[in-house]
Amino acid sequence: MAQKKLAIRSTEDLVQWSRGYTGQKYLTTVLFLLVPVTLLILFTVIPALNMVSFSFQKRDQFGINPEFVGLANYKQALTDPEVFSPLRNSLYYLAGSFVQLSVALLIATILCSRVQGANFFKGVIFFPYMMNGVAVAIIFRRVFYASDGVINKSQGILNNILELFGGTSQVWLSGTPMLANLCLVFVSIWRYIGFDIIMFIGAIQSISPEIFEAASLDGANGWQRFRYIIFPSIRPIIALQLILSVRGAVSVFEIPYIVTGGRNGTETFVMKTMDTAFKLQKFGLAAAMGIILLIIIIMVTLVQKAFFREEK
Repeated sequence: MAQKKLAIRSTEDLVQWSRGYTGQKYLTTVLFLLVPVTLLILFTVIPALNMVSFSFQKRDQFGINPEFVGLANYKQALTDPEVFSPLRNSLYYLAGSFVQLSVALLIATILCSRVQGANFFKGVIFFPYMMNGVAVAIIFRRVFYASDGVINKSQGILNNILELFGGTSQVWLSGTPMLANLCLVFVSIWRYIGFDIIMFIGAIQSISPEIFEAASLDGANGWQRFRYIIFPSIRPIIALQLILSVRGAVSVFEIPYIVTGGRNGTETFVMKTMDTAFKLQKFGLAAAMGIILLIIIIMVTLVQKAFFREEK
């Protein structure tokens, strides 16, 4: 009897708590988080766990009679040059990401000064980022060549411009692999630099103008204002953009896939993973390649966070 009364009292206390401010706050939070957390679990967490289990199996696209092979897929992915070598192309994009951030920071610093037409230039620079990646790739296919650049090597817009000014036509995407990858890196920088510039502009504009006024009164030049005021103040944003850039460099896909299709040494690790899964139908090996890519991204992110760790 006493236990029944205690249970009833506990229920009444719970109902009373849920009707109060604290209870309503927690209930509202739970209800708002219920749908996104459910979707996150269903479409991210569960597929990720399944991919981990697939990486230890030899299986086809239908998952019929999967065979447990242990670490064989990881060994093949790390030792087979044909599988792992496309990751080296990410070094081009990695170098391009540092160039992209440096140029974006320079442009953002200039646009935050008293420059006429700064708002116009902000819109123009940010416009490529708003474009669809497929559209950007198709545009630059036309810039570098008119058709596929391998079977039909007809002139593209860039070669027409070079010839107009007395230059010599170049085989941009079907020549040396280095030149082809540099062209693709340029396309990637052209598309994504606008986002970095807008982020840096927002961070710079959040710095108190009084700090710049005090620096001007002390006779600080432009480089000193950047080194001692702007860079330390926006360091977290720089770290964030660097993490995003490096992640994009090792997982680049759509631009090289559409522009060259991975020909002439331009295949990336993600493209190789997709071909392994859907063309070669080796889903276990592709899952292992995806896990390896995830580990690389996590390791690079941790190194960057340690490098940009704020001193206490």
